[in-house]
Amino acid sequence: MNKNNRYTLPLPLVGKLYQQVIKAVKLEKIEVEKEKDIILYIGKIYNHMIDAIKSHARTERKRYKIALLYDSKQKLDQYTMAALDRVDFVLACDTDSPDELQKTLMPYTHRLYVVTCRTEGHIPLLSKIIPDIPYVLSPTAESLIWSSEKLEMRRRLYNYNKKLTPAFAIINNQKKESIKKIEENIKYPLIVKPSGLAESMFVTICYHRDELESTLKTILKTMEQKYKDSNFLHDPQILVEHFMEGDQYSIDAYVDSVGKIFFCPMVYIKTGKSIGFDDFFGYIQMTPAQLNTNSQTEAQQSATETIYALGLRNTSVHIELFRTEDGWKIIEAGARVGGFRHMLYEFSFGMNHTVNDILNKAGKKPVIPKKQLGHSVAMKFYAKKEGKLVKINGIKKVQDLQSFKRIYINKKIGDNCKFANHGGTSVFNVIMFNKERSNLLADIRRIEQMIEIETE
Repeated sequence: MNKNNRYTLPLPLVGKLYQQVIKAVKLEKIEVEKEKDIILYIGKIYNHMIDAIKSHARTERKRYKIALLYDSKQKLDQYTMAALDRVDFVLACDTDSPDELQKTLMPYTHRLYVVTCRTEGHIPLLSKIIPDIPYVLSPTAESLIWSSEKLEMRRRLYNYNKKLTPAFAIINNQKKESIKKIEENIKYPLIVKPSGLAESMFVTICYHRDELESTLKTILKTMEQKYKDSNFLHDPQILVEHFMEGDQYSIDAYVDSVGKIFFCPMVYIKTGKSIGFDDFFGYIQMTPAQLNTNSQTEAQQSATETIYALGLRNTSVHIELFRTEDGWKIIEAGARVGGFRHMLYEFSFGMNHTVNDILNKAGKKPVIPKKQLGHSVAMKFYAKKEGKLVKINGIKKVQDLQSFKRIYINKKIGDNCKFANHGGTSVFNVIMFNKERSNLLADIRRIEQMIEIETE
């Protein structure tokens, strides 16, 4: 007994007990880690994502289960339907019901390794389930709203750094007073777009009042149903902002739990507007971008400010930017990976964007190779006139090109074709890669000459 009248154990016995406790804790931790094996996707999942996960699992000698959660009231797209038989758990429920969401997720909560969302349209659903996934690293529900709602995004960016964003306003009607107020605060030309929809849906440029009035009338008439289909929780709102002129680029990044950012290579974007469409869909997305080191550093700085302004963490981030005479301006940001980026980065850099998204959300460092393997491009093709699709010429010739990698056909004969600014999607998409940039540019030119899309 010591001077404080407390019993003490011999030092050797204390050491032995301590080792046993540590061993027990380690064993318990290993058991918990073994149980965390489910990668849960929200809303959509594609075969190339499943391939990437399975390849990584084989390399690391790990076993993952893949799950999909979606709203039972929503129709799954063709690519998700094609991948369903490879998904281990398909969870469908009425996601407007907090009780149903909780009950649906409850049996899997302790096994969730990572929860991720591939598309902007399903970010609102991800924000809904944040309270029901407390044991995985995730962004805050508020930051997901700030990054998916264009108005909230503009406000946050403006408060953080006014130079990041153009002049903007919000409108939810087509009254003359509202239009007059916009004209007083923002100069033409104007960009008009719904606050919350992705893929350039309904994004329109207006050079004068007649165009603005016509655009507002069209958008307000058609966007309400789009909001319902995209599972948004509020009434439609329209963001009006000054049109920025310059070259468009995008950059993806991974943000960890303490705000450390890992940037991916930049991507150059050529819009439909630049090839004669009155539309802003991403016609060409090409990497690596032809930018010097200083320009890329400045772009990353603007992207960093955007991420911090939106309070994003534990997520991948996709940011679109304009390079203007006044510096880099932010078009928008999303808590997700960019479209086609998995394939573009895979071909050009040997990088697994899908797995990096998972690693970062699991609290691990993403792997970003620096060696450049070549040049890759994603191309979206729309019909030059809206109407019923009657013919597509040149598809087989495209697949014979040296640079050809993949094609995704979204429309079949008889389907209705609309421009993106009217809520439509592309007829088909093509992915190409070549070690030599000149050879890739030549094949891009060939494909532009080969393809004919006819509508009536």
